[in-house]
Amino acid sequence: MFERFTKEARQVVTGAVGQAEGMGARRVDPEHLLLGLLEQEGSRASFALAALGLGERKESVRRAVREAHRRAGLSRAETDALAGLGIDVTDIVARVEAAHGVGAMAAGRAGAEPKSGHRPFGKGAKDILVCALRTAVTHRDRRIGDEHLLLALTLRPGIAAEILADHGVTYEALTRVLYGTGEAAAG
Repeated sequence: MFERFTKEARQVVTGAVGQAEGMGARRVDPEHLLLGLLEQEGSRASFALAALGLGERKESVRRAVREAHRRAGLSRAETDALAGLGIDVTDIVARVEAAHGVGAMAAGRAGAEPKSGHRPFGKGAKDILVCALRTAVTHRDRRIGDEHLLLALTLRPGIAAEILADHGVTYEALTRVLYGTGEAAAG
């Protein structure tokens, strides 16, 4: 499938591996693909993100990813569901970090560290890659670009989609910017 990826899409995937490594994660997750996308410049995805106002708010996205990883990779929806059962995830994180240090619950940190640059792709990241292929086919694009990775991130439930939506980046808004008139309002 990677032979169908544009140079920009390959850079996102390579960047995602680097992001996972930098965060000490054992595998590449969708959030790492999102962080890899934020590093892109001059690509279709970067222009779409800028058009939706995310260009100047990249640090806010990075903070949201770090916070989600501190919560052991739980999305806000999952945290809210647990709260409905009387489980305060924020309190649990605080207690674990008090006993074991900041970041002790960070998603993907358990076990031995993989070799540098040899992070496997987790199920969620693999699903994003497959969804990007389907998205490219749906839009009749011959190659899979970074814009298809971005669109796929908005379609698959999870932390990355939640963070993007919180920043006004949805599938509908991206589709308007990428394939429509180019006049999309955030959200």
